[in-house]
Amino acid sequence: MAVSGFEGFEKRLELNFSGDDPAIEIGFRQLDFQSLEKVLHAVQCTVVSAVGNQYFDSYVLSESSLFVYPTKIIIKTCGTTQLLKSIPPLLHHAATMDLKICACRYTRGNFIFPEEQPYPHTSFEEEIVYLEDNLPENLCCRKASVMPSKLSSHSWHVFSARDQSQMAMHKSPYDDQLYTVEVCMTGLDRVLARKFFRLPNDGKNGDSAGKEMSESTGICDINPNALICDFAFDPCGYSMNGIDGDRYSTIHVTPEDGFSYASFECVASIYNDIVEVLNKAVRVFLPTTVTVATTCTSHEVRMQVAKAIEPLGMKFQSCTVDDFPAAQSVVFQVFTGR
Repeated sequence: MAVSGFEGFEKRLELNFSGDDPAIEIGFRQLDFQSLEKVLHAVQCTVVSAVGNQYFDSYVLSESSLFVYPTKIIIKTCGTTQLLKSIPPLLHHAATMDLKICACRYTRGNFIFPEEQPYPHTSFEEEIVYLEDNLPENLCCRKASVMPSKLSSHSWHVFSARDQSQMAMHKSPYDDQLYTVEVCMTGLDRVLARKFFRLPNDGKNGDSAGKEMSESTGICDINPNALICDFAFDPCGYSMNGIDGDRYSTIHVTPEDGFSYASFECVASIYNDIVEVLNKAVRVFLPTTVTVATTCTSHEVRMQVAKAIEPLGMKFQSCTVDDFPAAQSVVFQVFTGR
């Protein structure tokens, strides 16, 4: 293990809003680029590439991804970014648009270099205090949990908060037919990881080098229907956002030996099989350890996860399940190379 290196493990924040204004169909998408840049400045990252469709806007960041829907923001950042510092400016913008926050979910794995993390990310306890202090009182149904696994180096941290009045009316900000899959992979196959390094002075920009990486690694075949926005960093590293209708997918790669890491995240429907997509995504990297956190209404998805990953020579290690007021159920599974 290197003494220190780039922190691949992301922090992920999802904020859901509601409102009565007819302009809610546009909502956060009406924010100009300068306002978004200011939010990202607080987090310590910038936009490197972007693409959108009729449903949402997707941004590849210098450190991961941002997805902007009319009433939902998903922001995922790696390295030593200060992700939670995006909350105050986002709540300020929501107020100007007559949008009220109705749910918040924050998730992350175990940092490889926790001692490098700045405030408010030096510990999960500190993150919880920051969230508690910066979320409005209407989000009073709150729960924080560290979901353990058989491997002490891998656990899943979840904080969720939800509006009590919406819960009383049995209104959910989440679509019960959709679920989120967050995959974290460490110890990438060295030969496959080399594909995410650029040649010195290759004469390409980040977009064209990224497109080549998407094609040569098979990433563009994971979901052939998705419109891909990709970017290759110099000298190494890769990010991609895929957009398919109203659903996103995203991949981020830190390929350096000693702290190699890749993540894959997507939204799936309970009516579609996730097995093929998940199998293709993990096969791109053939890591030594895979963790999968699934946020859904059904625990049955875990069978599909095992069916996707075990045929790649991975051995099931553990499964933890926890229920959250704002996040349905979270199923956390861990697999290791045989």
